[in-house]
Amino acid sequence: MPVPAVNPFKQKLLRGEPQFGLFCMSLTAQTAEALSSCGFDFLMFDAEHTPTSLPTLYTQALALAASTTQCLVRMPSLDPVLFKPVLDLAIDTVMVPNIRTAEEARAAVRAVRYPPHGIRGVGGSVRATGYGRHADYYAVAADRVCLLLQIESAEGLRNLDAICAVDGVDGLFIGPVDLATDMGHLAQATHPQVVEAALDGVRRIRAAGKAAGILAAEAQAAMYVDAGANVVCLGSDLGVLVRNADALAARWVRAEQAP
Repeated sequence: MPVPAVNPFKQKLLRGEPQFGLFCMSLTAQTAEALSSCGFDFLMFDAEHTPTSLPTLYTQALALAASTTQCLVRMPSLDPVLFKPVLDLAIDTVMVPNIRTAEEARAAVRAVRYPPHGIRGVGGSVRATGYGRHADYYAVAADRVCLLLQIESAEGLRNLDAICAVDGVDGLFIGPVDLATDMGHLAQATHPQVVEAALDGVRRIRAAGKAAGILAAEAQAAMYVDAGANVVCLGSDLGVLVRNADALAARWVRAEQAP
């Protein structure tokens, strides 16, 4: 039984279609399943800033399996050992944080590809191979796996053209909060200098023929889409929860407690 060679997220990426989603900071399959019916193109499970685990990611991937919402993971770091179990879970799209140089980009490509083009280890009875049923997985893995690199520093922006030129990189995603901090504007993603740098980065990425992604609040999203961004994280699941819960509480609970 052949394994599909198609990663829907990657196919849309290559066609330049806009895709919208959320970072997922929560750690339950139930939340992932609930969000899978919203209509988002993807959910990006964050393994960099949350205390997640591989069993948690596994249950979250299963929660999305019956939906059209694609499962993405932001890796904790560039450590190649960390990529193997995530990819073996059949999570075909991964994003690597804080890439600063073309050499780091090449290391990320090696981490997601089998020899002779990379160093990914071969797992047999894993979900990606249909638990050993799909012997042809190895031949199509390079086509299925989608690699996004996150640009979060002034150094990364300076080296953007060289990073874009690395074969095997499918898209670059600007992280405006860390970029702002690196530029001296602590956590100020909407600072004019940061916005200008991010917009310039998006345009340069698209001009280089790569997909461009960014984290943007709803108020800024259209501006980045107009600049060429075609992968947009509109916030996070916990951010949506907290904002709406705070607003609800402000309308009812806090109003009742006011003198």
